Amino acid sequence: MKRYLVKLMFNINIDNGSHASQFDEQIRIVEAYSMESAFQKARTIGKKEEEIFINNESKLVNWQFIDVADVYELESLKDGEQVYSTTHENTERSAFINYIRQKAMVIQSKSLTFA
Repeated sequence: MKRYLVKLMFNINIDNGSHASQFDEQIRIVEAYSMESAFQKARTIGKKEEEIFINNESKLVNWQFIDVADVYELESLKDGEQVYSTTHENTERSAFINYIRQKAMVIQSKSLTFA
């Protein structure tokens, strides 16, 4: 069996579309015998993760699986090897950089061993 990196895409619809569209991109590892079977397995996972629930603000939330966006075979895993890359375009350069730095600070604050 081989390992594959798959990207699942979800549409998050809150309160029947009264909020801005949100899309969740999930990177997962699946084991399969071929790229085709990895794709099908990823689709099955995505469909199983669809759900509708009421959030803490009493709004209806609908997680809808869109589809599998990418499938990559992982031939070998080496320390420091790149497994995924994406490019973001954002007109608010400083705000985006600050957002990423804040996320890094949250990760560091969860463990004092970083300091």
